[in-house]
Amino acid sequence: MPRTPLRKIRAAGSIAPKAGGQAMGQISTRKRIWGWAFFDWAQQPYATLGLTFIFAPFFAAVATDALVAQGVSLDDAKVDAQTMWSSAQTLAGLVIAFSAPFLGAWADASGRKRPWITLFTSLAILCAACLWILQPDGTNLMLALTLFWVGFVFSEAAFNLNNAFLPDLGTPEEVGRISGGATAFGYWGGVVALFLMLLFFAENETGKTLIDLAPAFGLDPEQREGTRFVGPFIAIWFAVFLIPFLLWTRENPAIKRTRPKFQEVLSQLWVSICKVGKQPSTRAFLLASLFYRDALTALYAYGGIYARQVLDWQTIQIGIFGIIAAIAAAILSWVGGLADQRFGPKPVIAFCIWAMVGVGCIIVGMSREHLFGIPLAEGSLVPDILFSFCGAAIGGAGGALYSASRSMMVRHADPDYPAEAFGLFAFAGKATAFLAPALITLFGVLTNSNQLAFLPVIFLFLIGLFLLRYVHPDGARST
Repeated sequence: MPRTPLRKIRAAGSIAPKAGGQAMGQISTRKRIWGWAFFDWAQQPYATLGLTFIFAPFFAAVATDALVAQGVSLDDAKVDAQTMWSSAQTLAGLVIAFSAPFLGAWADASGRKRPWITLFTSLAILCAACLWILQPDGTNLMLALTLFWVGFVFSEAAFNLNNAFLPDLGTPEEVGRISGGATAFGYWGGVVALFLMLLFFAENETGKTLIDLAPAFGLDPEQREGTRFVGPFIAIWFAVFLIPFLLWTRENPAIKRTRPKFQEVLSQLWVSICKVGKQPSTRAFLLASLFYRDALTALYAYGGIYARQVLDWQTIQIGIFGIIAAIAAAILSWVGGLADQRFGPKPVIAFCIWAMVGVGCIIVGMSREHLFGIPLAEGSLVPDILFSFCGAAIGGAGGALYSASRSMMVRHADPDYPAEAFGLFAFAGKATAFLAPALITLFGVLTNSNQLAFLPVIFLFLIGLFLLRYVHPDGARST
């Protein structure tokens, strides 16, 4: 299945426009970068509001109450609710892992990424809108859980394909700054979305929002309609802010569009996988990211649940915590992008992993009553203050970690097949997506402790850090 190498296309200079469409050369580089970055802005609330700070804690609280109503003890119900969430995350991660390389290879073979991105984001938006159905009494609990993670799978599939546009937006030295800027921009989107939810929709135990208002649009606080509006809110946000991406991001029109055969795509993908196996730095990087990104996803997924189940925080408190984390992520992702451009992505990745190890140790050693075995006074604010700092670290170092990893992947990617390369990158980030949730589930069952359940996360970060030593700072360009 012949394909025109992208390096030859880039070397050809300007690109003639095609009839019926706007050529990439007719859209300025600045607009193309902004259009690409707007995908991060549009998608971020699915993670910020859904995965971490609003929907996940709400789901955990509803699931816990439903289990208690069925006769399960409160402590066991909290662990079971967390287990329910982690099991669904495991399955979703496996679907993402094993579909991403093939989708990337198919996109490269066909010369088209935008139609797939449009389809997947549309499905993610639909699933998010349907999260409204989760009732405070547990009605539609499992359906809402399924819809959230199905939407998450589609959202991540689109995000992985969107990453494949990055190599065309700048030189290998520039993509670190571009990646960091887009990541920071996305987190600012998360901050704004979270502010809006807390100010006007998500209610606390008194039925009021953060600024002591009733939920907007006449939503009923007794039925938690303000908090349940998080699903439709994510859907509306995603749909509206995807428009700049659709307007300004274009396929390279010089790439021939084909209808590849299934077997040909699999064959090309297998060739690429075998090639990676013969490249020590690429192999080490993908293996390292397999572990540390799995651990990072676990921290994102369980941060809000931990705050709810261990520290007994309410929705408003968790939301403020989320704002702190998102602001830190926005600032430090941008700083990380500048550091990436100056020092390269590898030192940035290593620093961020050490920060995550420190956060993991605090999470394991802290509860409402104790800090590393030292008793705390009743009503002490130490756990609240300390976990707020942890939130800033999770958001800041986590954002910079992903941005630098995306930049490092560009240095290892075959410039002829960028979508395929980022498909493998997604595979590395999700291939063991079952591992962290499964280990958290296992340790939670064995210890019956939400804190000790996080021990495996620390180990996964350390394994990733060890493997990073075998990654060349300049990636595949060094060979």
